[in-house]
Amino acid sequence: MVWRLILIRHGMTEGNREKRYIGTTDESLCEEGRRVLEKRKAAGEYPEADVVFASPMRRCLETAELLYPGQEPVVIKDFRECDFGLFEGKNYRELTGNPLYQAWIDSGGELAFPQGESRKLFQDRCARGLEELAAVCRSRKDSGRGTETTDAALGGPSLCSTTAAVVVHGGTIMALLDRFGPEGGGYYSYQCGSGEGYCCLAEGLARENEKGEIVLSCIHPLVFSQDLS
Repeated sequence: MVWRLILIRHGMTEGNREKRYIGTTDESLCEEGRRVLEKRKAAGEYPEADVVFASPMRRCLETAELLYPGQEPVVIKDFRECDFGLFEGKNYRELTGNPLYQAWIDSGGELAFPQGESRKLFQDRCARGLEELAAVCRSRKDSGRGTETTDAALGGPSLCSTTAAVVVHGGTIMALLDRFGPEGGGYYSYQCGSGEGYCCLAEGLARENEKGEIVLSCIHPLVFSQDLS
């Protein structure tokens, strides 16, 4: 079975604007973040979806409500942002000179955040969230609630049983695409700005990788006609 995923990073928060590590802090969208989302939504620049999934964090739920009004999101707790531990709420300038931060930088982000999550634990958690999402998509297909679509923009005609919008965090998107996407993509290569994201195809029953996991393919950034930031 193939379904189409629209991975969307939540809109900008005040912490994002100040380039802070915002993981467990439950921030709302800032005024600028709402404005950009509303303009892009009005311009029809976000794909429609049969079902909406979201992280339980306020910034994601508010984004989902703005982009997909009237569609109650399925909340997946494991899609929360990474726990940045002692770095939470701080930005690069405030952390400069901190030996723990320098050690993390020198590791290429492989070390666990002090008193927080490691990349592996974070990706494992996001993988559990994707399995939960897949189960919901499969149940919709079994009940006949999916919509068959052909999407030439994703590498050619592709029969998709369900289009799912997934409103989550930048780290969550990177974790999922790095874990389940093509080899060699690279964790940090999937960074995206607030309100931005990727389209991809997800195959779970029809094709699985050697570990029996879901495969994400035909990954393309969402395209916006103008910079509204």
